[in-house]
Amino acid sequence: IDQLGAYVEIRDEVLVSVLRALGVDASTDEAVTKSYEATVRKTQTTLVPSTIVKFLGTPTAIPIRPAGRNVTLRLLLEDGTAYAGNLAMCLLAENDGTLRLNLPDDIPSGYHTLRINAGDAYGEATLICAPASIPVPKAVADRQRWGWMAQMYSVRSSESWGVGDYGDLRHLLKDAAEKTHADFMLINPIHACAPIPPLEPSPYLPESRRFLNVTYIRPQDIAEYADLSESDKAEVARLHAQVSAANDDVNPMDINSAWCHKRQALKIIFRQPRSVERQSAFERFKEQAGPDLKAFAAWSVAFEVWGAPWETSWFNDTNRDSPEVAELIREHADLVEFQCWLQWIADEQVSAAQQIAKNSGMALGLMQDMAVGVHSLGADVWWNPERFAKGATVGAPPDMFNQQGQDWSQPPLNPIALDQTGYKVYRDMVHGMFSNAGAVRIDHILGLFRLWWIPEGRKAMDGTYVHYDSDIMLGILALEASRAGGVVVGEDLGVVPAYVSKSLSEHGILGCAVEWFEQFDGVFRAPKDWRPYALASVNTHDLPPAAGYLEYGHVKLREQLGLLSGPVEEFKKSAEAEHNAMLNMLVKEGYLDADVLEDELANENEIIDALYRGLKGSPCKLMAASIVDAVGEKRTQNQPGTCNEYPNWRIPLADGDGNVVPLEELFGNTRLQEIAAIMRG
Repeated sequence: IDQLGAYVEIRDEVLVSVLRALGVDASTDEAVTKSYEATVRKTQTTLVPSTIVKFLGTPTAIPIRPAGRNVTLRLLLEDGTAYAGNLAMCLLAENDGTLRLNLPDDIPSGYHTLRINAGDAYGEATLICAPASIPVPKAVADRQRWGWMAQMYSVRSSESWGVGDYGDLRHLLKDAAEKTHADFMLINPIHACAPIPPLEPSPYLPESRRFLNVTYIRPQDIAEYADLSESDKAEVARLHAQVSAANDDVNPMDINSAWCHKRQALKIIFRQPRSVERQSAFERFKEQAGPDLKAFAAWSVAFEVWGAPWETSWFNDTNRDSPEVAELIREHADLVEFQCWLQWIADEQVSAAQQIAKNSGMALGLMQDMAVGVHSLGADVWWNPERFAKGATVGAPPDMFNQQGQDWSQPPLNPIALDQTGYKVYRDMVHGMFSNAGAVRIDHILGLFRLWWIPEGRKAMDGTYVHYDSDIMLGILALEASRAGGVVVGEDLGVVPAYVSKSLSEHGILGCAVEWFEQFDGVFRAPKDWRPYALASVNTHDLPPAAGYLEYGHVKLREQLGLLSGPVEEFKKSAEAEHNAMLNMLVKEGYLDADVLEDELANENEIIDALYRGLKGSPCKLMAASIVDAVGEKRTQNQPGTCNEYPNWRIPLADGDGNVVPLEELFGNTRLQEIAAIMRG
């Protein structure tokens, strides 16, 4: 069902292709029958489901199919101890010969292992016990909280290397807390990227979601930097000087030059001997990160030694078990160690940023953003291809903002593999994000319920939805968020079925309320009528800033890039109608004086203030003001549907006159303080 409520039937050949990507042959009527019968047989002969979720305080029963054999049950808890209760007392026989295990309510929260023996048959399941709903932190429950949204890389200081970094993030969070009394800051995803240029600009197309983007490391903040020799410090200073002039350049950032120079500096610091305490901390980090860290390091070294995976056959011809990979790791042990060290340093610096945010008085601190997926040739896919479906990518069907649909070129996680492995890849990722954040925003949270799969070789509009076990994934979020005392925000914009919204609400996950999207049939909803459990904002990173949107920057850019499926006059007319409807709502609700509309351009700041007064007038638990709106920036950060046509994710922070706004001056900006005053209310 599309956004207009129309029924859209998926063509058979699309369904056949997607089933093939799931390992199911449905190419003929006979194949369909055979595949179906095989699935039924497997279900009937499997002792217990591979992954089970129990929400605490909620009755949960699981089927056990012993085929008449005696059953013994053991439950190994996450801490390694055995469950002391009597599970056998919870078994009930069904009429069809199966058993039903009613899971007792005294099982503690955590990731446990249920082991079943039935004669000579053995079954094992991952049992996830999680809170039924994520508890709202007291600080958020007490009153509305507000924060800033920022593309971290775009905000630079004199210490930056041409791109905003984790040192700038620490400064951003501290100043936001102390100078505007903000409670959180939502930033772009900081997932891992390629180890050497050319870098993928989009933070939403990472090489791995398990680890961090090391290009954002601040070399000068590493402990060993202070111990460098004078000659080494001079070399680091020389490398910094070669790119630091770009901090004052308003043109799109050269992320590749910035990383090339910074990486050389980091190698110098890496070679500096570490104290016993520091080396021990590094060893603990590697141990806790586990084999996934080795996998990412191996991929990074292969990328550097063999060449980019999209330019060489080495990656296609090897895997984690290949002797060539083992030889590569042996021959380049120093590079493998360097990659592990970079992840340790990145983790330290993000952790320090979150700590200073909390110490400075923020209720939540850093709000990390989780991308939908990963690059098809990245580390996660190369080392663990079994986790992903082959022959399909994910995206979105056509909607009013992307009339041709979207193909994000990312391979989908295989729901069958997720189930068989206890969702470990998802658990580790969520845990990693909450280890350094007070909140996590999940981009396209609909993906926990269903993803739009596009068969290889087809257009974005020619796909179909594949469903996931949302209960299990929401249970993992609830468990990790509750352990961290954090908040989960789900980006639930676009075509979202009612059952999805209901489920998110029941599990305590906040949605998103974007002022420009809170409309129906050309009429904007008054902010007072928005849902309370949401993160409210005026815009998103896929729209121009408020000033640009009010001046129809989205219309001009889409026409310029050829992204419209109809005449520009038609799109401009609809944009003008939307624009006027928004202003009428602001006037009607008392956020804007009608006299302002006589000269909109001259009163643009007053209109933007009214948009933010609207946020403040909503019941939403969280509200976010955009840094770009606060300084008058008009350029969009990202134009969906483009790659090289527009410098996505490389626009540095500037004001309405095109002047760079450095971090040192940001929170002294008069306009920013005016927006902050509205948000503090």
